[in-house]
Amino acid sequence: MRGPQNKDRLARRRREKLGFGLAVALLVVLFVVAFSSGRFAVTIGDLLHLIWSKISGTPSGLSETVETVVFRVRGPRVLASMAVGATLAAAGAAYQGLFRNPLVSPDILGVSSGAALGAVLGIYFSLGVVGIQALAFAVGLGAVALVYLIGASLRHHDPILILVLAGVVIGTLFGSAVGLIKYVADPYNQLPAITFWLLGSLTAITVGDLWSILPAITVGLVPLYLLRWRMNLMTLGEEEAQALGVDTRRTRLAIISGATLMTSAAVSVSGIIGWIGLLIPHFARLLVGPDFGRLLPAAMLLGAGYLLAQRLQAS
Repeated sequence: MRGPQNKDRLARRRREKLGFGLAVALLVVLFVVAFSSGRFAVTIGDLLHLIWSKISGTPSGLSETVETVVFRVRGPRVLASMAVGATLAAAGAAYQGLFRNPLVSPDILGVSSGAALGAVLGIYFSLGVVGIQALAFAVGLGAVALVYLIGASLRHHDPILILVLAGVVIGTLFGSAVGLIKYVADPYNQLPAITFWLLGSLTAITVGDLWSILPAITVGLVPLYLLRWRMNLMTLGEEEAQALGVDTRRTRLAIISGATLMTSAAVSVSGIIGWIGLLIPHFARLLVGPDFGRLLPAAMLLGAGYLLAQRLQAS
């Protein structure tokens, strides 16, 4: 019996390595193409030369226009696409495993609706870009905190079901508030800006925007990685995980906090971008299996590549 089992295990490992290799290769190709394509042509050689000149501190010898296009225009957009795509895919994988539901996405607890309400309020009150992003980030986190408080107050019910239902209710409530603000907003100045933000876009991203979200994304990713083996047990169910020694309440809080922090940071600069957190984790499972330790990095690679491909298609 051990012979066939070992062969199956080795075959599964080979498939997982092949899946990782394909995901990495796809991301590298899309990264190079994203920098090289566009109205202003930048060759791969110029791109590598510019990167090496920045690392070594030597002059590149290329025109200022090329450096501006690579480092100030395409660079922030490409890196932001990778960061946002990887973030939403990782959060989607965490939520789907935690709630044991393949149809769950990162906005299940109302974080996207909360961030949308914060951004819409910032636009309505004519705040600057930083104020709009900060308000979107804060209200997104506040929405999930409200959902979790509702779930914690109802102790004698299934905690997963209560969180999902509370997330649906809060998300609908905040979505209605967004609709109300759109109704009273100035149709010539504020309403177009609100609609553009809600559609989701990375065309106006800057280096400052990218640096502002990276700390929150990193902090949110840490508990997901450290609790990866507990996530595997949480997918078995509440009682089974407790029987195996997992503190399900603290683990659930840590995972929700980390995934929500990541999602709120990404949505605050990109707007609402759907499908990534819902579909990409399923493709990652097909490549590397359900083990969260391998699923998390695979989903991040595929999410980054997917949003890069979307950006290339739109450009």
